[in-house]
Amino acid sequence: MSSYEARFRVWRGDAQGGGLTDYTVEVNDGEVVLDIVHRLQATQAPDLAVRWNCKAGKCGSCSAEINGRPRLLCMTRMSVFDRSETITVTPLRAFPVVRDLVTDVGFNYQKAREVPAFVPPAGVAPGEYRMMQEDVDRSQEFRKCIECFLCQNTCHVVRDHEENKTAFAGPRFLMRVAELDMHPLDAAADTGLDRARTAQDDHGLGYCNITKCCTEVCPEGIRITDNALIPLKERAADRKYDPLVWLGSKIRRRSP
Repeated sequence: MSSYEARFRVWRGDAQGGGLTDYTVEVNDGEVVLDIVHRLQATQAPDLAVRWNCKAGKCGSCSAEINGRPRLLCMTRMSVFDRSETITVTPLRAFPVVRDLVTDVGFNYQKAREVPAFVPPAGVAPGEYRMMQEDVDRSQEFRKCIECFLCQNTCHVVRDHEENKTAFAGPRFLMRVAELDMHPLDAAADTGLDRARTAQDDHGLGYCNITKCCTEVCPEGIRITDNALIPLKERAADRKYDPLVWLGSKIRRRSP
């Protein structure tokens, strides 16, 4: 096993402020950035705060920014960097810093609570649901989300505009709305809930300008923009502006 000394710059601080601290640390073959952060904790910075759990790319806990790009620390191999390169590790920029690399991502849980849950169809008991495989596959792609919130962090709507957070749910939760709106068994419409319209009116779908930055950083390879946000925008536009859809809704309302 070969090893070398790498140069790291790690952001240290808290909500009151902080800055980058330089370290030189040993790197061995096959290691990921999270291994190096743990070595820093063990050898040079025992008070360095970092959030992590599974170290397998499935819990989404160790989100940070590496050389300015949102990544999972546990899924970023040291071998992708040149040995002479200085590697900069900073906390997620879109969320308030708690300490060092740990941020307060409570914004995301607040937005999750604002999305109405799946509405079971009337007269169909659990275990009796039947769906086409195509519909299952569509939902399963979105269900791969590990809630690392890298997409939320990289989305410029909240990354560069803190004031938009109250009105914008972000790509992760707009994807959830899209998943439910596409679900053939969701009976939300029977209760008067129009998910595509609420995506526009309540969750800020109109703020998204489909730059695909959320898709680019997703560690699960979910095509958030192409398969969730763009179709949801199309349906929201149909509901709001298509005259035939408007006429159809009027006819349905007047039906006995």
